[in-house]
Amino acid sequence: MKSEKTISNNVKINFKNEHEMKSNLIIKCFFMSALFFSGLELHAQDWPNLDRFRAQNATLGLPSEGDNRVIFMGNSITQGWIEARPEFFANRPYINRGISGQTTPQMLVRFRQDVIALKPKVVVILAGTNDIAGNTGPSTLEMIEDNLASMAELASANGIRVVLSSVLPVYDYPWKPGLKPAEKIVTLNAWIKHYCDKMGFIYLDYFSSMADERKGMKPTLSKDGVHANLEGYKVMEPLVEAAIQKALKQKTKK
Repeated sequence: MKSEKTISNNVKINFKNEHEMKSNLIIKCFFMSALFFSGLELHAQDWPNLDRFRAQNATLGLPSEGDNRVIFMGNSITQGWIEARPEFFANRPYINRGISGQTTPQMLVRFRQDVIALKPKVVVILAGTNDIAGNTGPSTLEMIEDNLASMAELASANGIRVVLSSVLPVYDYPWKPGLKPAEKIVTLNAWIKHYCDKMGFIYLDYFSSMADERKGMKPTLSKDGVHANLEGYKVMEPLVEAAIQKALKQKTKK
């Protein structure tokens, strides 16, 4: 038989081992949590990219009296516009606030800073294609519609006339093939038009002038089937000019 002393020592050893195992587990959990949350913080930093135009907005200041300032809110198609055709913006009161890759929830977060605070007469919103592509996660058409409506109604409530653009035609996204976006875009554009008619906003139809028989982008207007090229922007410019002039004739809702 084991002596009481031996049993006692064994109990102490087992207790010590169990205590060490628990301590090690707690330490591991702590470090895993720290890594997890630090990773979240890293990826979550300035998700809507508010910093992108903060300094430019401060320098720009408010428009002078009689200045028909127009803000272009959008994604890479809007950003690429001023890069491909700077002369279109240079001699007009047009302010480009496009950020490549952005989806409608990101734009909605920065809408006050990059649109409302700049006191434009008109905002031209071109958004939704990156949502369909899933750039910031899965998104239903209803989610896109809600975000577009929120931006438009925020603008209107602040005395800004609204131009809502159709989503440009896309047959397939090169960075995420197989999503079959063409019909989704057609459906979304039909909603945007109906919403504009209901709310008294201006619907800007790029789609009809840029789509081919597959409901994708005409090859002459884009290199990748998603983003307008120089010829694509030349098609878009008279359309947006006409929409802006139409919007400026409207009485503000505020």
